[in-house]
Amino acid sequence: MLLAALVTLIAIGGIRVGSRLGLPALLFFLLFGMVLGEAGFGLQFDDATLAQGLGYAALTLILAEGGLTTKWREIRPSIGLAALLATVGVIVTIGLMTVIGHYALGLPILLALLFGAINAGTDAAAVFSVLRGISLPARVRSVLEGESGLNDAPTVLIVTAATAVAVGDQPSGGIPVVALMIVIQLIGGIALGAALGAVGVFVLRRFALPAAGLYPLAALAWALLAYGVATQVSVSGFAAVYICAMVLGNGRLPHQQATQAFVEGTGWIAQIGLFVMLGMLASPGRITWEIVVLGMLAGLFLTFLVRPIAVAVCAVWFRIPWREQAFLSWAGLRGAVPIILATVPMAAQMDDADMLFDVVLVFVVAYTAIQAPSLPWVARRLGLTQVAPCTAVQIEPAPMDEDRADLVRVTITEDSVLTRSPLSELDMPSGTQISLVMRGESSFVPTAETHLQRHDQLLVVIPAEDEERVQKYFEGLSADPQ
Repeated sequence: MLLAALVTLIAIGGIRVGSRLGLPALLFFLLFGMVLGEAGFGLQFDDATLAQGLGYAALTLILAEGGLTTKWREIRPSIGLAALLATVGVIVTIGLMTVIGHYALGLPILLALLFGAINAGTDAAAVFSVLRGISLPARVRSVLEGESGLNDAPTVLIVTAATAVAVGDQPSGGIPVVALMIVIQLIGGIALGAALGAVGVFVLRRFALPAAGLYPLAALAWALLAYGVATQVSVSGFAAVYICAMVLGNGRLPHQQATQAFVEGTGWIAQIGLFVMLGMLASPGRITWEIVVLGMLAGLFLTFLVRPIAVAVCAVWFRIPWREQAFLSWAGLRGAVPIILATVPMAAQMDDADMLFDVVLVFVVAYTAIQAPSLPWVARRLGLTQVAPCTAVQIEPAPMDEDRADLVRVTITEDSVLTRSPLSELDMPSGTQISLVMRGESSFVPTAETHLQRHDQLLVVIPAEDEERVQKYFEGLSADPQ
């Protein structure tokens, strides 16, 4: 327990340093894991099968966090391009990297295929953590976040299938059957996740729980349930958990802000444990100059040739400006997922699996350290930075079960026009009543002549069926049009 607490606290310190330097915290966690491992304090961890299982568990939590905190209305306009990058873009990347790896880098064909598949997808944790500090156009941000959340499922399936082929365990029917199985598992996972998410929204919105802290736990558990059910029926668990979590996160659940804060903390714990474990699994003694050169060359081809081609192939259908395409190409960060997937061949005891893991590790660490800090500068050079929009209200429902009513909290922030008029002049929807105003350290029941002030917190009682209409009403009055 003492060691776990110390590791967590040191990792949190690494997050603070990383945010100041513009680096994903994964680099600090990986290096810290290496220090704890055989190259440092000598803690032994070399079980690739266990690492794969724990890695998948951590990735499930990270995807659940990503889904629960993704706003559908923000990514909806760009979901087509994000989905195309997560599927067609992945296939283009694998194909090109297989050719380059075999003919330019001298890798055996199956090893080149595996390297391409392992590194084909962008990493949700790395992308989410870096983009938080950059003000980008909504389309660019939503494409990157949507792609990184959606492409884990196909890459996991492809790497698993490619590893099976490499060790001689492919199903009868060959490559066409494998490809069909991957498509069926993806579609099945998406459908199952959407269905379970819809059921979860129905259940969690209609049953009051005795403690507010149970709602975040219930939402996360329901998302993880999707993964478990998906694995039992042989469809993609990663697709199911992400889609289910996204449906839950956009279902206007009770205590939604608390849920997002809870899953964000859970996601950080998963990332810390995951990267420290992967750092301990790495063996710096195996990383020769040949491995370093191979990793850097492979990353050079992937970053400057393959990724731009994959983006261009997908973006051409959406008339995306070249500046945005350039940023999408440069911001394709890799992180935990490639390193986790590199444990799959190791667990299968494939020839040269250790070498493949080391090459992937060098590539991820080196190019993440190069790309991530440069993203704000690249965005400015491409003219893509913009002033972050002001959020004027924050709304969070808390159910009042038997009364069929919701208690909604509305926060009045800097630019709200709600401060201009007394309450008597607010044309609120019928059945809606502001029951309490909390101002600073005090609270009071408002009257018709009460003027709202910045940073006031309102408790508003609304009919349960009118929640969406009331939210739109307050959001419509939230931002100062001037």
